[in-house]
Amino acid sequence: MSSKEGDILLDELAQIVIEYISFVSFPSTLVIDALKSLASFNFKDIEIDGISNFLQELVSFEKEVKVFFKVPNQQMISNIIPTPNPNQVVAAFINFLLLMLEFILRFDPDFIACVKGSIQILRTEIEFVIAFLGDTAMHLQPTNNILIDIEAVINEVGSLFYPLFFTTLVFILITEGKEMTDMKEMTDMEAVVNEVRSFLHSDTSDFLEVTTTEVDEAKNTMTDIKALFNELGTFLVPDNGISDLALSDLLPKFELLKPKIEEHCIRVSNMPTDMAPNTALVSLFIFDSVLDDLMYLINNKSERIVGVKDQIVMLHKELMSLGSSVTNITMQEEAQHEEVLIQAIGIAYEVEYVINSFPLVWYLALRLPQLIEKIQLIRMSRMSIQETKNKVDVAGVPEVPNYRGEQVSSQSKEPLILEDIVVGFDNMEIEIAEQLVRGTEQLQIISISGMPGLGKTTLANKVYNNPSVVYHFYDRAWCVVSQTYNKKQVLIGILSSMKNIKGEKFVNMDDESLAEDLYKSLKGRRYLIVMDDIWDIKPWDDLKRYFPDDGTQSRILFTTRNKNVGSKASPRSVISALPFLSEDECWELLRRKVFQDKNCPQELVDIGRQIAANCRGLPLAVVVIAGVLANMKNKEHLWQNVARNLSSHISQTSDKSNQILELSYKHLPMHLRPCFLYFGAFEEDMEIPVRQLTSLWVAEGYIKKEENKSLEDVALEYLMKLIDRSLVLVAKRRSNGGVKTCKIHDLLREMCLRMAEEKNFFEGGHT
Repeated sequence: MSSKEGDILLDELAQIVIEYISFVSFPSTLVIDALKSLASFNFKDIEIDGISNFLQELVSFEKEVKVFFKVPNQQMISNIIPTPNPNQVVAAFINFLLLMLEFILRFDPDFIACVKGSIQILRTEIEFVIAFLGDTAMHLQPTNNILIDIEAVINEVGSLFYPLFFTTLVFILITEGKEMTDMKEMTDMEAVVNEVRSFLHSDTSDFLEVTTTEVDEAKNTMTDIKALFNELGTFLVPDNGISDLALSDLLPKFELLKPKIEEHCIRVSNMPTDMAPNTALVSLFIFDSVLDDLMYLINNKSERIVGVKDQIVMLHKELMSLGSSVTNITMQEEAQHEEVLIQAIGIAYEVEYVINSFPLVWYLALRLPQLIEKIQLIRMSRMSIQETKNKVDVAGVPEVPNYRGEQVSSQSKEPLILEDIVVGFDNMEIEIAEQLVRGTEQLQIISISGMPGLGKTTLANKVYNNPSVVYHFYDRAWCVVSQTYNKKQVLIGILSSMKNIKGEKFVNMDDESLAEDLYKSLKGRRYLIVMDDIWDIKPWDDLKRYFPDDGTQSRILFTTRNKNVGSKASPRSVISALPFLSEDECWELLRRKVFQDKNCPQELVDIGRQIAANCRGLPLAVVVIAGVLANMKNKEHLWQNVARNLSSHISQTSDKSNQILELSYKHLPMHLRPCFLYFGAFEEDMEIPVRQLTSLWVAEGYIKKEENKSLEDVALEYLMKLIDRSLVLVAKRRSNGGVKTCKIHDLLREMCLRMAEEKNFFEGGHT
């Protein structure tokens, strides 16, 4: 072996051990330093005392490092943060042993000819064990008992490897500088062992190449060296070497482990799967993704799945069938199907995990039959529930779920975007318009106040576009302030609205430049500025100096939840408190939102009035409940079911408006729920570009594949369904009438955030 080859091998061996020791026992710097010192040691030109000191360090090192060739105990791993679980500790040790195996297999083939076959078998057995330990799905059942058995066998591997490691270390050190031509007799690992022992039993003075005089002068030191050589000999591979017989004794113990592992896997496979993200909402897209992965394996990776291809094909077939059942389940709202749905999505995630995490065919051969059986059991459970339901229906005791046939098909009608239907604001619109165009010549503030959902923004928009108002003011602008006030965004909003240009033009301007531009644009002009959704007086105090009061009869229009904002802004302000709708107005709004310009069927009038009355005069509640009804067939029993649910919800809590809104969420088909909750990720009052939104939905995996449609097109259909249900508002349209930007009402956004937190939506893997 050349000097260069020896250096490389020793460095690699040292690095393997150093990295493992660093992981399991951070404070063991002395051991690591000693190993680094050995890796850089050279016998050439060293004094006898230096040799003695070196051998003493080697003996000391042996005692320190030997402990790391067993599975670490709790004390050794106490400094690791976060503390690994028992499976991870054993897996880390096995990974270390695998690296040692790879190191040994890189020796010259002649060096390990006697044991190479057994070492390769050992590697396969160890890889099987580490695959099991790394299988997260297997951690549902405590693995303590089987872990003890695994530790015992793996520790035997460590005990076998330690002398081999130490022998190899000494061998590389003593052959430093020798050429391969000097070592033709080295034909296998036993020869390596013999070389090391020959070195230890040789005449020390010959090895050190010292004179007789020097030996006499260092007689005591030489005696110490001989003693150290003898002690080192006890640490090495036995005289018969690392024989194939030694490995043959070890390998059957792995065979005894396999039935225990298989038994454990079977036991766990009968338990519910817990592989889905930790959230009450998970994407159905997982089925499409896993089916694609399976088909890719079948069509493009045949060489990888030799021996299990038939099982992969069967798994694909079973999962596709289960996916079809899940699609049907999502169209229903029956509680008894919810558990089946959770199990189905869980098994889809488990299939994805297994096929993408374990390339070893022999481990797949163990796991695939279990996955197929679990899918079949879930399908049988689904069929059993359906049969029970059919019997109940025949018996004449129907529940009233949202079956596919009970909903209005999105394919049976064009997803029209309807203009806001406003009820009950006619008098207030006229009154506020009069206040804007008449009265004092001085700058005046008009404030529309009321609780969320009463329609403040809707009324302000009607006034803003009232013909008399449009004619009266030279300049008009609309901005949204929101709870999280941002001065620059508000200034940009006013300027871009007033000048009818895109806000991007102003992005690079600083606040003072924007304010100066605004002031100059308004100076001497009669203007109307709507400040929508202003929560307190601070934004006005910050901005009022930019609105010139030139006696031009200019006006500022607030919409606010807090009626005191207007009075604090100016003693001359006019406060208009928005009232609740009457029961008749609620019914009128509900009827027009559901039936538009058509008549309500007579059999639905009474139940419709009851639903409208339960909305407690809140227009937003009426609108979202109308969205639920508009997406159902006009059948009396379906409307009665909504009425019962609505009455039940509002009787259980004092927060009636939120409960009404949550009921509309519960009536959403399951595939639309994550899309709706995702609106909580956007800022309050933000206009969201539709293309950006649908791309995010696709990226998050909320969109299910449909034949002959792109995922983006399906995502747009999902958005239109949310708009149809009045849960999402159209902010801007494209020239062709399509939706360019959309937004969501503050109250609905607050509900999204609240429900997302309850369901661990954003923390469970969703952005």
